[in-house]
Amino acid sequence: MTEPQRMQQRDGRAELAAEVAGLAPKRGCTVAVAESLTGGMVASALAESRGASEWFRGGVVAYSTEVKHQLLDVPPGPVVSRAAAAAMARSVRRLLGADLAVSVTGSGGPEPQDGQPPGTVYLAVDDGVRVQVVARRFMGKDPPGVCADAVAEALRLLAEYLRV
Repeated sequence: MTEPQRMQQRDGRAELAAEVAGLAPKRGCTVAVAESLTGGMVASALAESRGASEWFRGGVVAYSTEVKHQLLDVPPGPVVSRAAAAAMARSVRRLLGADLAVSVTGSGGPEPQDGQPPGTVYLAVDDGVRVQVVARRFMGKDPPGVCADAVAEALRLLAEYLRV
C-alpha cells in the first residue's frame, strides 16, 4: 500500500470517527472499545475526535490470548471467533461503564490463527440488551491493510448503530 493510499484510509477513518463523535452525544451514549488485532487503533481514532472526553469511556487492548480469557471473559477456545468478539464487547462495556461497546478480534497474518486465514475479522457491538456480531474477510492484504480495514469497519458499525 502506498503512502497516499494510507493517508486516504486514515482520512476515511477520521470521517467515520467524526460521525460517531457527532452521534454519540446526541444519543446520550458513552462508548468503549475492546481490541485485539487492531492494537488500539480504534480507540485512537475515537480519542482524536471532537468532544471525545464527553462520550468516549476508553478501551482495552487485549492482544494476547491469555488477557482475552482472563480480563475480558472470553470463553475457552479460539479467540478469532464470534464468541470471542461478543464476550470482548460485553465485558468492556461492563468494565468501563459504557452504554455501547465495539470489539475487534481477528487474524491479521501473515499466518493463520485459530484455523482462520489471514484477513478473517470478527467484530461485535454490545448495547447492554443485545450483541450484534459480524464476520468480515479482508483477504489478500498485508497485516497493516487488514488492521486498517478492521478499524474502518468497527467505526462504521458504531456509526451505523448510533444512526438508528
